[in-house]
Amino acid sequence: MEKEKKEILEEKENACPSEIEGLCNQIAGLNDKYLRAMAELENTRRRAAIDSESAARGRAVSIAENFLPLVDAINAAALQMPDDEGIKSLVRAAESTLEKIGIAKIETVGQKLNPLLHNAVSVIESNADADVIVEELVSGYTFGDTVLRPAMVIVSK
Repeated sequence: MEKEKKEILEEKENACPSEIEGLCNQIAGLNDKYLRAMAELENTRRRAAIDSESAARGRAVSIAENFLPLVDAINAAALQMPDDEGIKSLVRAAESTLEKIGIAKIETVGQKLNPLLHNAVSVIESNADADVIVEELVSGYTFGDTVLRPAMVIVSK
């Protein structure tokens, strides 16, 4: 072992400066390639995580949009039979489920019309200020910052 160390040291001492410089340049080049490869790997991991999150969000939005007609039917049943305990239970369950998965109902009546959240289908004379929602025809919903469906409303003149 000691003999090998001595031989390596002797080789270094006998090596010409240009050879040492070449090896140093080669080491620097390899180190640069390594650092670039590691940076590219990290960027690829980050892009994959973003793509995966985006795909999952897209699936969740799609499922939520398909779930909204069921919620509408439950709410319509509640309007037709407001005293039915079974339907009241369904309404509570639907509202709870929407809340758990992050779907929020858009506030309407009494709010100022926001074209990003509300779809005004009619305008009527009213004591309220202009462009204030006076009636909701169809509920609207958001999922985070994404509007799943704008609320269809009637606004005042």
